[in-house]
Amino acid sequence: MYFAQNIRYLRAKKNLSQPALADHLDITRNQISSYEDSRAEPSQETLVKFSEFFQLPIDVLIKNNLTLSKEDAYMDIGNNRLLFPIIIDENDNNQIEIVTKEASAGYLNGYSDSEYVSNLPIMNLPFLPTGKHRGFRIKGDSMSPWVNEGDYVIGEYLHDIKEVRNNFCYIILTKNDGLVYKRVNTAGVKQKFLTLVSDNKSYHPYDVHFSDILEIWQFKLNLCIGQYSADELNPKNILNLLRSVGIELADLREKMTKLENRIPATS
Repeated sequence: MYFAQNIRYLRAKKNLSQPALADHLDITRNQISSYEDSRAEPSQETLVKFSEFFQLPIDVLIKNNLTLSKEDAYMDIGNNRLLFPIIIDENDNNQIEIVTKEASAGYLNGYSDSEYVSNLPIMNLPFLPTGKHRGFRIKGDSMSPWVNEGDYVIGEYLHDIKEVRNNFCYIILTKNDGLVYKRVNTAGVKQKFLTLVSDNKSYHPYDVHFSDILEIWQFKLNLCIGQYSADELNPKNILNLLRSVGIELADLREKMTKLENRIPATS
């Protein structure tokens, strides 16, 4: 558990002394000291005070090492800030984690767990624009014919639910349904809900309240791998496929740039 070091870290981030934090929480300075030194454990009532003050869920304060997260690694929904672990390489570049079929079953419980995210396969796609991206394996045929079961979609993480655009596709993590990939209708935004629509019309639209949404990723790229046999679809081969797509598109972009430079400007 990381509660002691998280409280010490968060207090330092706010430039608060132990007495100052104690005043905010209406507890004693000795209590703060004992929590930070792991000499005592807070009551449920005190945990709620810490959660409300730092605007982080209690399970995040306890289960996640917040010293490994970036300042922008949170998503604001209502009055809560939800932790979003970001994995970086030695050059401080964001990595693209791939949520495979095996990993997707545990994503609802592990999405905010740095240890879970660090164990996902990772890759780079150099042609993608700046932003945090993640790959997800599609289950079912609700978005057929454009995206089919077994395909992988790459999504860009949205920090604010208000950034969602009408009739665009998103990978959405909800408390009740886990990961879903749907087209979104934003007519109900003022009432704080989104309508999720399937491209396969045999599935009916349904509403999701903001309070049920844990993560939102805007669709950026679909990788159709339906031509591969089941025994070829292991994480290593998938990553090789994704990397090859990245190289091919990067080469295409370079060729297009050279071609555009050769075309004279018209008046």
